[in-house]
Amino acid sequence: MTKKFNDGMKEMRKHFGKVADSWIESIREISPEFAKVNVEFPFGELYTRSVLDDKTRELCTIAALTVQGFSIAELKVHTVGALNCGASRDEILEVVTQMLAYCGFPAATNALKAVNEVFVDLDKK
Repeated sequence: MTKKFNDGMKEMRKHFGKVADSWIESIREISPEFAKVNVEFPFGELYTRSVLDDKTRELCTIAALTVQGFSIAELKVHTVGALNCGASRDEILEVVTQMLAYCGFPAATNALKAVNEVFVDLDKK
């Protein structure tokens, strides 16, 4: 693998823990090139920049995924990432709530339910 891939995986593990490896492996099984790009571009290039801290990056990502309205699996992964990077549950819920103004109730409600599923799963552990 390339240095950028290795750097990206290191960054992903910092955000998602062990889930990073299984997430990328599930993608690699379908398309190795897609998995490579999925690691190298966002995590090897964008997430390693120094202007925003990791918590802010994850909260921005939650906002974007909420507004999309259909990226539920990714929203769940990034909810874990936000928590791992120091965001509180209240901050995550506030971001989703603010997105009501930009995506409407259906997308924000789907996001709210997805985020809550992560919280419930974590509480069970």
